[in-house]
Amino acid sequence: MEKIAWVTDSTAFLDDVLTNHPDVYSIPMVVYFEEDEYLDGVTLSLEDFYTKLETSQVPPKTSQPSVGAFVELYNKLSESYDRIISVHLSSHLSGTVSSSKQAGEMVDIPVHTVDSRVISFPLSAMLKRGVEMREAGTSYEEILAHLEELAKKCEIYVLIGSLEQLHRSGRMTGVQKLLGSLLQIKPIIKIEDGRLEVSEKVRTEKKALSKITDYLKEASAHSSIRELFVLHGTNVDQAEALVKELRETYPAIPINAFPLSTAIAVHAGVNTIGISWFNE
Repeated sequence: MEKIAWVTDSTAFLDDVLTNHPDVYSIPMVVYFEEDEYLDGVTLSLEDFYTKLETSQVPPKTSQPSVGAFVELYNKLSESYDRIISVHLSSHLSGTVSSSKQAGEMVDIPVHTVDSRVISFPLSAMLKRGVEMREAGTSYEEILAHLEELAKKCEIYVLIGSLEQLHRSGRMTGVQKLLGSLLQIKPIIKIEDGRLEVSEKVRTEKKALSKITDYLKEASAHSSIRELFVLHGTNVDQAEALVKELRETYPAIPINAFPLSTAIAVHAGVNTIGISWFNE
């Protein structure tokens, strides 16, 4: 059986299973604090990022891995593997998918780049699903088809922790930010076909979280949900409280909290919280 290498990017949170898997690799995003350049997860930990974010006068920026960085990794993997499946964050939010595809045309090993259309741990979950299928003997063609279907079935709803940070990062217009600040509006952001969209605007954080759980309730009535992901920034206690609440409501569904990656926190802010699942 062909030996497959799995590649993702550092916007995915790699749990212990993925971190310790010998065939899983992550390519770092680039994070800029003023003139300083860091490799996400390599020369800049999530803890260090939040420390710098509190003291920096200039908002940080991110950049996708270069084509050259992908080529270097893929060439190295070609020495030990027969094929590469590279799963990355939504192409509407980053040029990472494009960089991977370009690099795939420049190396001798077959590279299959998958646009996950998602971010954070849902991306990791897709990667885990592919790894599990391969270990069960599934062909790479079937795996790719399944991952493409999963990309269409993920729902992500996020309550942005900082409208100011979202605005400074270029993801929200000045008018939208001003209205949100003046009216104390809490926009619920959803990932729709890989794009950031405003799902609804509510006045308080409590109402926003209630609305997000309403989305989940509606989805669970019509779909099979295998797992729930609570996504968070530095607000760990709030995330754990939400996990506890959801476990009481959905005792049959595994529910865990996962931190947002550095590259996502750059845009969303430190107190971001959200829920995600796959409708299957």
